[in-house]
Amino acid sequence: MAKLPSSTQIIPDAPSVPRHIAIIMDGNGRWAKKRFLPRVAGHKRGVEAVRAAVRACADRGVEYLTLFAFSSENWRRPLDEVKFLMQLFVHVLEEEVVKLHRNNIRLRVIGDLSRFDEKLVQLVKASEEKTEKNQTLTLTIAANYGGRWDMLQAMNRLQREHPEKAGNYSEEDLAPYLSMGDAPEPDLFIRTGGEKRVSNFLLWQLAYTELYFTDLLWPDFDAKALDVAIASYQQRERRYGRTSEQLQADAPQRGAAGA
Repeated sequence: MAKLPSSTQIIPDAPSVPRHIAIIMDGNGRWAKKRFLPRVAGHKRGVEAVRAAVRACADRGVEYLTLFAFSSENWRRPLDEVKFLMQLFVHVLEEEVVKLHRNNIRLRVIGDLSRFDEKLVQLVKASEEKTEKNQTLTLTIAANYGGRWDMLQAMNRLQREHPEKAGNYSEEDLAPYLSMGDAPEPDLFIRTGGEKRVSNFLLWQLAYTELYFTDLLWPDFDAKALDVAIASYQQRERRYGRTSEQLQADAPQRGAAGA
């Protein structure tokens, strides 16, 4: 398994345009409620916002976009809403994968798929296989995903494959077994809907990610809103444990290395 740089072990580059953006798409139900519509109408409108986000990220040179579509805790929602979300997921896979493939976008789905019905699982596999060689953007959908589940399944897999190292596992050993083990850590995390928490999303990977929260509900999040989030990110000082003085002293050296 490939081993990618970790922000807790090295000082990674801090690109001006985030290489990887992760988003919690919150507020679909509230968007619908404000318009006296059923919650499912907000989820339908949210799919349009996903399309807009994918286009905007591809246009701006973002390489990875990871979207939290359904958490392991979302099964607690009303049964009718959960059923609709599963049907919507199937519909989106059936309708959107051809467009993604045409635009050279790779699709991945992470999470525990064991609770999904066989039709959905097969659609996921077929969609991933169809788009696996595409390179413009990697779109990852987190479905029945939880950060704690991710770390546990990674440790269990590592232990099964390397029992001889039990008791001496390192961060480098574990990281490749995580669901996002083949992707760089997110540079920018966005959560819409006004809530200010990460809700069990990419707990390992967000260690040094810049966090951005907006009151915009997800169906209202568009390319302009993405630009505002990226502009906020560009004003951040990504120190990775260093002081501002060290960062400034290091800047000319990094510039010379890239010349």
